[in-house]
Amino acid sequence: MTHLTIYGLPTCDTCKKARRALQDAGYDVGFRDVRADPLSDAEWAPLLAEFGDRLVNRQSTTYRGFSDWMKASEADAQLREHPAVMKRPVIARDGRLWLGWDEDVQRDLL
Repeated sequence: MTHLTIYGLPTCDTCKKARRALQDAGYDVGFRDVRADPLSDAEWAPLLAEFGDRLVNRQSTTYRGFSDWMKASEADAQLREHPAVMKRPVIARDGRLWLGWDEDVQRDLL
């Protein structure tokens, strides 16, 4: 059984859908709640290297509530201070990373 890890929030509907679909497809799915168990700088680094600013969900209520100063800050500062602003889910398997749960991600993983 192939293991993968989903990074997200347990209350996120998209994370729930991805988790369920991946488990149904036979994956051993680990889940990391980025709010309850924040990522370290070393854990954020590959995500930021892969996705950059795309990792920040600028449509979220959390992001819209940012001060102008926070909105102007780098993605890594925004995510470290407010992990819930991360676009979700991030899926990691065998050194590869996927962002979101769109048709392309589903085609790759299911």
